[in-house]
Amino acid sequence: MEETIKDRVEKALEELRPQLQADGGDIELLGVDQGVVKVRLKGACAGCPMSTMTLKMGVEQHLKKKIPEIVTVEAL
Repeated sequence: MEETIKDRVEKALEELRPQLQADGGDIELLGVDQGVVKVRLKGACAGCPMSTMTLKMGVEQHLKKKIPEIVTVEAL
């Protein structure tokens, strides 16, 4: 069975999760729609002033490298 984009995003997020957890945070995948990945930052990441940078420079760049179909990542 072929992997969906959501499956591939989940796998890529698993690679990032240990780094986020080391800082007391975590990330939850809410969905993928037409190349837009929707996530929720949890724990320490939720209120962190650096979370936008983590999301764009870390999570989004990682996902785009792994999955070219990804256009952007949004935190809800």
